[in-house]
Amino acid sequence: MLLIFKRLPTRWMVAMLSGGLLLAAQSAGSIAPIRLLPAAQTFASQEFYIAQVIDERKDRRTVATLLPPPATAAPMPKTEAVDLQGGSLPAIRQFIQQSLPANKKLRPLTIRLRECRVTETSDPKAPGRVEGRVSIKMAFDWQRDDQTVALTEYQGAARYGRPAGQLAVVEPTLRQALTEAVRYLHTWVRQNAPHNAKLATGVQVFFTDYTENQEADTLFYDPKRPLDFSDFAGTRRSGGNTAAVVFPNFAYQGSTKVVGGKMQLRIAMKTFVVRSSSWVADYARTPATLNHEQRHFDVVKLVVERFKHRIKQDTLSVDYYAGHLQHQYLLSYQEMNRLQEQYDGETGHGTNDAAQARWNKRITRELQALASPPSPLPQKEGEPVN
Repeated sequence: MLLIFKRLPTRWMVAMLSGGLLLAAQSAGSIAPIRLLPAAQTFASQEFYIAQVIDERKDRRTVATLLPPPATAAPMPKTEAVDLQGGSLPAIRQFIQQSLPANKKLRPLTIRLRECRVTETSDPKAPGRVEGRVSIKMAFDWQRDDQTVALTEYQGAARYGRPAGQLAVVEPTLRQALTEAVRYLHTWVRQNAPHNAKLATGVQVFFTDYTENQEADTLFYDPKRPLDFSDFAGTRRSGGNTAAVVFPNFAYQGSTKVVGGKMQLRIAMKTFVVRSSSWVADYARTPATLNHEQRHFDVVKLVVERFKHRIKQDTLSVDYYAGHLQHQYLLSYQEMNRLQEQYDGETGHGTNDAAQARWNKRITRELQALASPPSPLPQKEGEPVN
């Protein structure tokens, strides 16, 4: 009969040998290798399979130091080094594979075996009895997009007591200790897979456009609220022939949340004009001037839509999405500057009516082609994107 209790974070199991587990006393001498039996319980996971078991134990030669049965009327013999039948790693790997049936369409996890040890000593309080301790340590990770992701670790222990001549309790106690390690992994993954970023299997991108114009000095792009001359709040710079200046720009703000095993990346695009940096000469307050400056604003919006389109077409990595976003942002920023220079160069800063008309049509056409409705987002926000 096995009596079990557990204590977190280290897991403990205690086994007492009853009459039903007794075997005939063995004669003195070497102890046969331990035959590790298949697990009595299997754990069918819908989230992962074990791709490999790596032996990282300090001592990989054997798993146990056991006290052999004493000779008649002899003192308790010294402990003997005993291994699992077939070798430690092959036997433990087979046990784990039997406990966790593999579905190779799922996440490939690695088990790193840090310790698997059975140690026995004579019971100082009870002559003729042996105390045993089983120690299990494992670490779990997986390869995601060529990146090793450390998941969690397990440390468990079990104790048992037995008569000096009976070894029957050793294998069941070791088997149960290994089963508890497998159970822990299975439970941890099942509980964490829906929401833990370490287990996210992909990235879903959701874009929104920030249009809340509640800041006195900032106008955010909104097709329903084009520029007007009240937005040119800056002071005109002296000198030169420039009639008006507007400084549109763009930025993004993101947050993440893991939902259903996917990293949801929510990006709010901010296309804006700073009013205090924008100005217009009194003589230039005409519809043509306002249209030319509005089209500068539209060019930035066009670049933003292209940025969004490229990101949507990409397959983002869970581990590298932030760097990829920043790289694409810098490319888009350079594109914005080139387009603005091209626009002003071809239109003569709005003085070439024919060129201005061509750009008006081009910008409108491309904005309409790229425009897309915002993606529906979950209500709760996640962590900021670094």
